Amino acid sequence: MSILYVGVDVSRKHLDVATCHGEAQAVFLGKFTNDQAGFGQLAQALQDLKASAIHLVMEPTGGYEQLLARFAIAQGWRVSLPNPAQVRDWARAEGRRSKTDRQDALLLARYGAHAHPPEWCPLPVPVEALEALLLRREDLQAMLRQELNRQLALQSRDAYHGPVARSLDASIAAITQALTEIEQAIQDHLDQHPDLKQQAKWLRQVPGVGKKNALFILVLLHRWSTLTQRAGSSKGLTAYVGLDPVAFTSGTSVYKRPGISRKGNKIVRHYLYLGALGGVRGRNALCVFYQRLLARGKPKKLALVAAARKMLTWAWAVFRNQTPFNHALSYAH
Repeated sequence: MSILYVGVDVSRKHLDVATCHGEAQAVFLGKFTNDQAGFGQLAQALQDLKASAIHLVMEPTGGYEQLLARFAIAQGWRVSLPNPAQVRDWARAEGRRSKTDRQDALLLARYGAHAHPPEWCPLPVPVEALEALLLRREDLQAMLRQELNRQLALQSRDAYHGPVARSLDASIAAITQALTEIEQAIQDHLDQHPDLKQQAKWLRQVPGVGKKNALFILVLLHRWSTLTQRAGSSKGLTAYVGLDPVAFTSGTSVYKRPGISRKGNKIVRHYLYLGALGGVRGRNALCVFYQRLLARGKPKKLALVAAARKMLTWAWAVFRNQTPFNHALSYAH
């Protein structure tokens, strides 16, 4: 099948588009508006090229690409949203030096034709809405911490008075109220979608998974399931999150202590690590697993990362099988 690779550099208002067909050179197609009218013009321009299949390749840009991605899927086009770091590394290997919107579009078209990036599929709408609520809660919590730190800094200097104090008080009160509303919205969303609520309940039976990280892990598992069509492995999931071990050795003189790749979502990785940190302190299978590693002489940090991986493996099994966590079986692994 003849596939036309379409590279799109996305900004808030415009789309710079290039095409690449097989081994041929990428060609700049034009500039379109990032709205429904521009999407229609792009579809017509691609239709005029008479390609038997279209593969759209664009980098995630803070959500500006989402409307086009959904439009493309509705047209029957294949869509990829590759990791920008991977595209940059590929560009360096190709000897690329300049960077403009036009050059980025040409680069993405060539990248698609050579690397054949995996297809992107949107999350189910209820899961996508839940993720938006969770990320908004993260933003509000970060804002509240910042304002509280500013308040504490001023109080420590005996300078907490006047317009600045009143402004901080009002800001803290507003953010606190917004957090309360978001928490209620999350609970209401779960009540409206019993399947998500049940999945979260099962996940919380996994050692290390609790109230603070269960929903983030649930969204992660849905994304991995969508990406792999429910056929993904736990090892692949570990790499997707960035908890996979990475060695750095060469010959007899080059050596660095092994670490993790840190390639995935850092928020999810943060919650997995904190979950493992709390989980190994309980009387459960995760603690037994952690203590076995320590008994074998493993460093504590390495054992904690391994515990996070084990916790994620158990969570994936629970999600994939849609069954409660088997505590008795977990002690055997």
